[in-house]
Amino acid sequence: MLSRTLLCLVVMCLAAPVFADTVWLKNGDRLSGKIKVFDGGKLLIQTEYAGAVPIDWKQVKTLESDQELLVKQDAWTGEKAKSLQAAEDGSVTLVNGEAPKTVALASIQQLIKPKPLVEDMVWKGNVDVAMDYKRADKDTDDYDLDFKTTARHGAWRHHAEGEYNREFQNDVVTTDNWTAEYALDYFISDKWYWQGRLTYNRDRVEDISRQRTVGTGPGYQFWDDELGAFSLGSLLNRTDYEYSDGKKDNFYSLAMKWDYNRYLMGKTVSFFTNGELGKSLEGESDYSLDSEIGLRYKVTEWASLNLKAEKDLIGSSSGSDNALNKTRYTVGFGVVW
Repeated sequence: MLSRTLLCLVVMCLAAPVFADTVWLKNGDRLSGKIKVFDGGKLLIQTEYAGAVPIDWKQVKTLESDQELLVKQDAWTGEKAKSLQAAEDGSVTLVNGEAPKTVALASIQQLIKPKPLVEDMVWKGNVDVAMDYKRADKDTDDYDLDFKTTARHGAWRHHAEGEYNREFQNDVVTTDNWTAEYALDYFISDKWYWQGRLTYNRDRVEDISRQRTVGTGPGYQFWDDELGAFSLGSLLNRTDYEYSDGKKDNFYSLAMKWDYNRYLMGKTVSFFTNGELGKSLEGESDYSLDSEIGLRYKVTEWASLNLKAEKDLIGSSSGSDNALNKTRYTVGFGVVW
């Protein structure tokens, strides 16, 4: 009898959910699951019956959670709550031992799981790999690897991205280049930020063999939540070119950057585009375009398939021969987080 009782208890523990979070909505509905994150005006709750469900924060009446969560009421400071308890409409109670505190939902800007080192760190990114093999009159092997990641804590946001392309035709290298970029944003307000950026390009085939760009300027974040993000930025840049024949050139330019991604079908298919359009402030009116557009399909929570088109353009109104005009299409797989 004792062994049967213990077996039943084990089965019940395994069958029970790890967390039983509940969200009450203003229209009378109630959702149960596990709260993943609240950021950018959207609360994401993981349910067993509908997967990840995003909820407009303005529609939440109250909520409760058995998780330890970091509750931020501004961009710089946060309070770690051992659990959340439902309260009267428009508020929630933070449980911290003997001194529970009730706060208005409207005052909360972020709910996240505390991280080990930087508690309010929110990290997102993806790594994509594409390979193409063609056997015909010209045998072609094409490899493409790129990554993009952002990490935000408090008023700071870090960007890092890179790409490597290599192509062979009949064992002759026809494309061999890589790019690395780092940018740091400081949010002056909820939407406005100031960015500093450093980019380095290396190409062993094209006329422009090296390109270094340092820039700074303001930007505006329209939204950034679990369903996507959209930002526009303007930069004052200094760009240094080094050509394959040894010549060097540099100029100052103004540039506009954009970064847009949005889920189209729940959280399965997403559309994304990003890039930079720049124009020289020098007399020759050099201009450049570096852009990307594509679709990403999530096969699992972490694996994805992607279809991308990339456009690289460097030109001059003076008709200089040192120009670049290249378009690439890739299909590949990747990892998202």
